[in-house]
Amino acid sequence: MFANSTTITVVYNDQHLHTPMYLFLCNLSIIDICYTTITVPKLVYMLLSGDYTLTFTQCFIQMFFFSHVATAEDLLLFIMAYDRYVAICNPLHYHVMLSKKNCILLLVAVWATGFFNSLSLTLTTSNMSLCYSNIVTQFYCELKAFAKIACPNTGFQLFSYMEAVIFGFLPFLCCLISYIKVIIVILHIKSSDGRRKAFSTCSSHLIVLIMFYGTWTSSYLIPRLKDPRTFEYREGPEQVFSILYTIVTPTLNPLIYSLRNKDVKDALIKLIRLKSK
Repeated sequence: MFANSTTITVVYNDQHLHTPMYLFLCNLSIIDICYTTITVPKLVYMLLSGDYTLTFTQCFIQMFFFSHVATAEDLLLFIMAYDRYVAICNPLHYHVMLSKKNCILLLVAVWATGFFNSLSLTLTTSNMSLCYSNIVTQFYCELKAFAKIACPNTGFQLFSYMEAVIFGFLPFLCCLISYIKVIIVILHIKSSDGRRKAFSTCSSHLIVLIMFYGTWTSSYLIPRLKDPRTFEYREGPEQVFSILYTIVTPTLNPLIYSLRNKDVKDALIKLIRLKSK
């Protein structure tokens, strides 16, 4: 909360940071704040009280907001990759392609897509019948945990695969293509200083991208039980990876951007000095 709020405050107070890249960074910080506020308070309550029960209403409300920000982050990371691609591969058209109007439209599309996707996902999941258990094998309510205990349903399985492809694989593939083109352009820069500067402008986002997709993929590619009727809850790597991408990664994101970005560090120091006067 503190790290991401600081990032938003720094960008808001420094006119030099009012650029598309930092506008997207502020939205990423908002998403990271939402991640922790959606999952951590209830988790802490459960650990302190020993009460691990959730009503269906509470569960699906949590699922809706979590799916909303998860979809928004997935799309936002792709837009940030596109921002770096345009900045390095088409610098002369940067301010035209990523004008203020276009940036606002992109962000509206990100949040609106997240909302409607989350709404359809939550409604679909809430209509599923549970056959094997009423225990969700996660510390929050999400699609895969429900898929484990729901009655076999071909339509639901198809919906799950479509979700994974449209809002998982495709944005990742687009990010990958963008960075392949970026790296090719950087390698063709003759001066080593120019290559270093070009790579430094996208290295922070690349690290965040690897952390997000690395932990998310590791969590969701863990195979389901061969026979759900032998269901038994146990902590495992799935919960560990879930903690990494819902709690640890949102905490590290603003630190990575601030520690590896001279403009953000300078703006933060300037803000601290101004407040201390």
